[in-house]
Amino acid sequence: MYPKDMFFTSESVTEGHPDKFCDQISDAVLDECLKVDPDSHVACETFVTMGLIIVGGEVTTNALFDVAKVVRDVGNEIGYSAPMYGFDINTAAILRTIHAQSPDINVGVAQADGEIGAGDQGLMFGYACNQTEELMPLPIMLAHKLAMKLTEVRKTRRLPYLGPDGKTQVTVEYRDGKPVRVDYVVIASQHTSDVVTPDGKYMTEAAKKDIIDTVVMPVMGDLVDQQTKITVNGTGKFLVGGPQADTGLTGRKIIVDTYGGWAVHGGGAFSGKDATKVDRSAGYMARYVAKNIVAAGLANECLVQLGYCIGLVDPVSVMVNTYDTGTLSDSALSALVRQVFPLSPRGIIDHLQLKQPIYRKTAAYGHFGRPEFAWERLDATDELLAKAK
Repeated sequence: MYPKDMFFTSESVTEGHPDKFCDQISDAVLDECLKVDPDSHVACETFVTMGLIIVGGEVTTNALFDVAKVVRDVGNEIGYSAPMYGFDINTAAILRTIHAQSPDINVGVAQADGEIGAGDQGLMFGYACNQTEELMPLPIMLAHKLAMKLTEVRKTRRLPYLGPDGKTQVTVEYRDGKPVRVDYVVIASQHTSDVVTPDGKYMTEAAKKDIIDTVVMPVMGDLVDQQTKITVNGTGKFLVGGPQADTGLTGRKIIVDTYGGWAVHGGGAFSGKDATKVDRSAGYMARYVAKNIVAAGLANECLVQLGYCIGLVDPVSVMVNTYDTGTLSDSALSALVRQVFPLSPRGIIDHLQLKQPIYRKTAAYGHFGRPEFAWERLDATDELLAKAK
């Protein structure tokens, strides 16, 4: 897929990044709908800027709840509850612009025989490989773990001067197709004026060392060597962050959400969408398929594409690409996938239990490589192996 000898970079962001702030709000609204009405149809988008949040979209549900309270709860959990971080969720203005789903879409989704048609056309990709125990590419997993660690040391007050906003980036060196070391780590972390040099220009070297010692080294471990370069807050300081520094939008971190650029992406975002939207549900199913193929030993690397047409039940296409690592031909594996996995929207929703209010926790630190989600199960390997004979 890539050169055998190369450097590959992936990035992640913390839950306080403005785009991720919006993803979590949109998915929190979705969860509130599903708690009362599992058949809710939701396409919720959020926009945030300094002092203002707009929540809009198409929502058809029997659930009644206070949208503003949901938004404020998310903001307080993230930590945007004080002016020193540039955004106070408890005083921010919140606008709600929500309307029902288009009847032209709904007629294709809710079919008379109880089946569910795809909520839109589109193409979705799933991927797995044997680089990590999570069967994910190593660069994105390291970037996510760094972002999670930044949040952990902030919330536990180990580094109490850190703010909610942050980004991470990891460059991994590959030799003969295998990851061997981390070449470059980039950390951008919002902080208070407590750790600014007297001239006001820089974050103190002591604070940077704290981040390296408590965040970078515990995650990187033996992958760091004497040649590894680490940059913390490359412009000198990161005092102004969050929505004060950058607007946020739902669905603007689709590469962070998936495979860090290692695998191709169909273009559809996840957050704020119920499972009749195949952007989300088929994206999860494609990952589930690819992961089980790799876990079964049928390939060392696997890309799965599913294609759908609005209103139709079955996918218009199923493609498997193992990059010449498969024990069967790619065409044989594609046929096997159709045999083993339920690929209709209803089949996916039922198999992966996607009517549950689980989505808020997917909206930061990646949707894949996390064992708490049903699409990360490895429960199809036996059937794949039995039918592959």
